[in-house]
Amino acid sequence: MRRFRITHNTYYNFSGSVILGTHYLRLRPREGHTLHIESSTLTITPQPTLRWRHDVEGNSVAIASFSQPTSQLSILSDVIIQQYNEDPLDFVVEQQAVDYPFLYEEDDRVLLQPYMSDPPIESDKWLTDWIGAIWQPGEAIQTYTLMQRICSHIYQTFAYRIREEPGVQSAEQTIALKAGSCRDFAQLFMSAARHLGLAARFVSGYLHAPPTIDNFGATHAWAEIYVPGAGWVGFDPTIGQLVGADHIAVAVARLPESVPPVSGTFSGAASSVLDVGVWINECHD
Repeated sequence: MRRFRITHNTYYNFSGSVILGTHYLRLRPREGHTLHIESSTLTITPQPTLRWRHDVEGNSVAIASFSQPTSQLSILSDVIIQQYNEDPLDFVVEQQAVDYPFLYEEDDRVLLQPYMSDPPIESDKWLTDWIGAIWQPGEAIQTYTLMQRICSHIYQTFAYRIREEPGVQSAEQTIALKAGSCRDFAQLFMSAARHLGLAARFVSGYLHAPPTIDNFGATHAWAEIYVPGAGWVGFDPTIGQLVGADHIAVAVARLPESVPPVSGTFSGAASSVLDVGVWINECHD
C-alpha cells in the first residue's frame, strides 16, 4: 500500500464584483478496493452551501451554491489516499476475450453500448488508415497486446503539448497535428478502441510523477477499456503505459467534456483569470 497527499488549489480572480452561479466540483478520488480515502477537506471562499451527490457514473460531485457577491473564488482541496493498485497486470481475462476480435456477452453489451460509439462523423477512413499502420485484420493478436500497442504508438509517435484552452481535440485533429495534451491522447485512444468494437471511457484524475519544466503540476487524463474478466483496464497513452499505482482516478465518463474538475458560471461585467495548482506527494510517515 502507498499513501499520497493530493493538493488541488483553484483560484478565480475577477476584475470586479460578480455573482457566482452554481459550481460543480469533481475533486474527490473514486474509492474502491484499490483506493481508500484516509482524509479529505474542501475549503471554499466565499463560503457556499455545499451538497454532495453521485452522478450517473458514480463520481462524487460537490455542488456549491453561493449567496453573496465576490471578486475572487478560492477552492482548496486536500486529500490523503491509500493506493493499493500496486500490480496493474494482476488480472485474468475471460477465455473468449483473450484474443481479438471477440464479442461482448449480450447482457454486458446492453450496458456497454454507450461506451462503444463516438459521436457520428461523415467518414472515419482516416482512423481506419491510422489503425491500419499499427495492426492489420488477420494478424493474430491478444486483446491486451493490441490495446497496449496502440497506447505505446501514441506515446512514441506524437508530441505532448500542454493546452490551457478548454475542450478536447477530435481524434482526426490529433492525428493530423501529431500532437496533443493528455486529454487529446485519451480521446484518440478511445476512438481507436471504439472503432475496433471495444467499450472505452474517459478518466480524469492525477498522476504522481516528478515535476518537469513543462509540467510542474496538473490534472491528468487517460482511458479505460472494458475487458471481460479484467473489468475496466486503464491505459495511459501520454506515457505509453498501463495505469498503475501512480494514477489516481477522480471521475469517469463516456465523453471527456463531461467531467471537468471545476465547472460553473458567474454573472457580472467583470473578466476573470484562472490560476490552478496541483501537487501530488507520496507520504512516507
